[in-house]
Amino acid sequence: MRSGHRLGQLFGDRLGQLLGHRLGRQFGWLWGAYGTSALGTWLAFGAFPLIAIQVLHAGPAEVAALSSVGAAVGAAVAVPLGPWVEFRRKRPVLIAMDLVRFAALLTIPAAFALGVLTFLQLLLVSVVVAAADITFRAASGAYLKALLPAEDLLVANARFESTTWTTTITGPPLGGAAIGLLGPVATVVADAVSYLLSAVGIRATGGHEPRPERREATRMRARDLLDGWRYILADATLRPLFFNTALFNGLVMATQPLLAVLMLGRFGFSLWQYGLAFAAPSIGGLLGSWLARPLVTRFGQHQVLVVVGALRALWPVGLAFLGPGTGGLLLVMGVELGLIFCCGVFNPVYTTYRLERTPTDRVSRTLSAWAVTTKASTALLTAAWGVLGGLLGPRTAIGLAGVLLLATPLLLPRRAAAQLSEPEPAPSRT
Repeated sequence: MRSGHRLGQLFGDRLGQLLGHRLGRQFGWLWGAYGTSALGTWLAFGAFPLIAIQVLHAGPAEVAALSSVGAAVGAAVAVPLGPWVEFRRKRPVLIAMDLVRFAALLTIPAAFALGVLTFLQLLLVSVVVAAADITFRAASGAYLKALLPAEDLLVANARFESTTWTTTITGPPLGGAAIGLLGPVATVVADAVSYLLSAVGIRATGGHEPRPERREATRMRARDLLDGWRYILADATLRPLFFNTALFNGLVMATQPLLAVLMLGRFGFSLWQYGLAFAAPSIGGLLGSWLARPLVTRFGQHQVLVVVGALRALWPVGLAFLGPGTGGLLLVMGVELGLIFCCGVFNPVYTTYRLERTPTDRVSRTLSAWAVTTKASTALLTAAWGVLGGLLGPRTAIGLAGVLLLATPLLLPRRAAAQLSEPEPAPSRT
């Protein structure tokens, strides 16, 4: 009863903060822009593979390349963009990346209408969108840190997280209905328009953003491309978190194709059951994001980061016991609910922790390096687990990933970070 009362009190506190904590007009426009593009992304979820299969009659290898090769090459293309973004105003970069994604995605319906759409074009667009995504994330983190005081960062990141899970719940069903009525190309148009609307929203934030100053006005060198990784690996608290998130995200995502093979193939679940198994548990992410701030207020940032980071690693191994029928469907939903709830708490806390640990003049390079590594490791592990699934069987490969995930809490920071003092000197460019 006492624990239930505490949870209820935490939920009530969080709801009150969500409704009453105002972060200003500029953040409101930024938040609205984020929600619009997130909804567009989820509306078009799975559209590229469907276009490849239904329109271009692509085989399994080509469909796999859209997600793995496209993401990996996009990550490689984005490597020099992190240092480039660091010394530029972030709002114009955000607008530019939205417009790049809008223009790139719009070429697909245009080519389809003209009857000249090819698989190579799909792959190139996926590369451009992946690179623009990474660059946008790098610039948005720096922009958010400059826009809000440090004490408001967790509130802002929790709102972004709650928006992510809200659009995850609503987007795929709406997108599925649109695909059924109008075809997958229509959802790509919706995704493209969402980026245009996002650019308009970011433009509306207004305000003056000073140009970042470089201590030495020298040209960027090849060694500068590694600045983000050098800073992460030199920080005793960011370094383990970096490896933890890259490995955790990669292993979780690597099992998704194998899980689809089991559910849709061997066990004969319908498409609507498969979608329900992942859409319904997303309510856990929404609840987790609401609780993130009051949990940090009560127990401390480091304690929440470590405990919830460990708890999220316990769930995926349960997917190895998947079976047919209602019991199997409930198992997947239960595992996903627990996993997503923990991620809903963990993600805004770790995102805030990372921003607080990173000096303002290094945020873009650090976030870019982080996103590049996460995308590349996810692509690599997805390919590796595809091979393992063929050799060992999908269930065994899923179980192996779950066992490895149990070790990821060892990579969480073991002690609370010391307070970061700013401003810090710019990185040496000699």
